[in-house]
Amino acid sequence: MPRKIILVTAIFFVILIALTLGETVFAQLLAWLSDLTGLLIRNVDELRRALLAYLQTNGGKVLLALVLTIPISLWILRSHGQSLGQPATQRRIAIVLAVLLGWLGIHRFYLGQVGWGLLYMFLAWIFMPLSALLGLIDAVRYVFMDEDTFASTQL
Repeated sequence: MPRKIILVTAIFFVILIALTLGETVFAQLLAWLSDLTGLLIRNVDELRRALLAYLQTNGGKVLLALVLTIPISLWILRSHGQSLGQPATQRRIAIVLAVLLGWLGIHRFYLGQVGWGLLYMFLAWIFMPLSALLGLIDAVRYVFMDEDTFASTQL
């Protein structure tokens, strides 16, 4: 069940990022993430205000991402729901997550490696290029890894 939730969340973020490409929002997103982590540490009320401000300025994109996420997620879960627990499918999903959201460590969270996922998020906050490079390195590792080795890397 947690893997399905992570998959749906990843689909949502991929769609949301895809909708905002081309607007130089990536730089704003990085600044927002940096501010968000700083606000999260200082005060929860400031975090709530920052999220509301983001929703007010980008509410249409968030709504469109949600509308697109629901049917895509339902289709994936219905057509491939039984096979999501198999190692080959987990490896493919981990590769896709590492390529698209590896800079955030989402693939590590998906594999149950929470500590590594938090380290990637911390690295993304400190030095984004290193975090992105590590995510791509993980994707390449997963591509060339055999099933037994991959199965041993999971929790």
